Amino acid sequence: MLICSVVLLVAVAAVRISSRSGLPSLLIYLGIGIAIGQDGIGNVVFDNAELTQVIGYAALVVILAEGGLGTKWKEIKPALPAAIVLSLVGVAISVGVTAAGAHYLVGLEWRQALLIGAVVSSTDAAAVFSVLRKVPLPSRVTGVLEAESGFNDAPVVILVVAFATVGPVDSWYVLVGKIALELTIGAAIGLAVGWLGAYGLRHVALPASGLYPIAVMSIAVSAYAAGAIAHGSGFLAVYLAAMVLGNAKLPHWPATRGFADGLGWIAQIGMFVLLGLLVTPHELVDDFWPAVLVGLVLTMVARPLEVFISLLPFRVPWREKALMSWAGLRGAVPIILATIPLVSGIEGSDRVFNIVFVLVVVYTLVQGPTLPWLARKLEVGGDPDRNATDLGIESAPLEKLRGHLLSFSIPEASRMHGVEVSELRLPPGASVTLVVRDDKSFVPLPATVLRRGDELLVVATDPVRDAAEARLRAVARGGKLAGWLGTGHGPDGDEDEGSADRSAGRRGRGSGRGR
Repeated sequence: MLICSVVLLVAVAAVRISSRSGLPSLLIYLGIGIAIGQDGIGNVVFDNAELTQVIGYAALVVILAEGGLGTKWKEIKPALPAAIVLSLVGVAISVGVTAAGAHYLVGLEWRQALLIGAVVSSTDAAAVFSVLRKVPLPSRVTGVLEAESGFNDAPVVILVVAFATVGPVDSWYVLVGKIALELTIGAAIGLAVGWLGAYGLRHVALPASGLYPIAVMSIAVSAYAAGAIAHGSGFLAVYLAAMVLGNAKLPHWPATRGFADGLGWIAQIGMFVLLGLLVTPHELVDDFWPAVLVGLVLTMVARPLEVFISLLPFRVPWREKALMSWAGLRGAVPIILATIPLVSGIEGSDRVFNIVFVLVVVYTLVQGPTLPWLARKLEVGGDPDRNATDLGIESAPLEKLRGHLLSFSIPEASRMHGVEVSELRLPPGASVTLVVRDDKSFVPLPATVLRRGDELLVVATDPVRDAAEARLRAVARGGKLAGWLGTGHGPDGDEDEGSADRSAGRRGRGSGRGR
């Protein structure tokens, strides 16, 4: 118990170190596991690959759910076709090129080479964005990278399981058919579970606000279970279900996001510490240079070919392609998938695991710190205020009154600073009822000037709830003239701001209950 408490405290401190250093946190958590393992100061002996795989799968479900909840549809929608092609065609290219390199350059048997090629073909959005958090990127780049990392887990898992099965490997056309079928089943179940869950949460008032985060995560996890039972891709199902829920304007959304983010951190910490325990450091020495060589083929040949060939049908500038080529960081998924051949007892599976482990660690150390530098050199940048000016609006349904209570704080970089209450131009049926400033609350007048740091309570009737939130987000981004300056807005900033007032008026006269 004492060891677990110490590990948790160190891991929490590691989050802070990671955010300051720019290194993906997985390296720190792996280091903690290695430090308390059998070659470390803790001398804890752990070699249960099957348990590690089960816990790793559970952690991946939580991580994918958290990633899906944070995926904004307005950013991912334009990048969806490119991300799908990259997740399917790109994975095939990556597996083939990397496996060829592992076979001809390192001398691995074809089954082992194919296993390594499949295992390391999955990218990790958490690792990518943990080092790019301080570098604003165009939404097209972030959308492709995020969607790719959410989608490519599914075909990769199918390939790894196929290559790790004892006996002859299925023909390529059989594998393609299995991948298509499982992805179709997983996508259908994920979208259906997400839509039904969102519909229920919007129309059923739970007795306590704290139940909403639990309900959302439960729905997302149930999508994985339903997908697995139906012999579909559970990983794709949980990601899509969470993405639908994350864009459904659910009550108490900031609290739900905070809860999911905390669960995601716990899942990452536990998973990486366990993986660090599983590895035996002194056994990695012999496989260090083979791992570096395979990683070189993956990073310098397979990934660029994967990106440039897959994105040929799309008009993506070469600078963005170059950045996406270097941004193919590997993280949790490859190491977890490397336990599948261990559990199956495939010959040479120990070496496959060691090579994958070293590859992930070495190339995360190389690529992680250089990603921000490369983004600046390639001059691939976005709007630095895109996230800073967004409002974290908390929505609480007033079921009996057929209304909603919206609460939010005005961020430092928000253009709502200096705007009068009357200049918000909220739709009829919505009004600012209370302002909290310097720990004092008061009822604002139409001429009250809003300031950064103010906390506002807005009451909106049921039909105009979405229009009111859309207007608040528009003013936060465009200021008092939002609506006349062409600033994009909408519930998530995805509607043309030039139609702000017309849209608000139409919604104010409608009878819908949200999206």
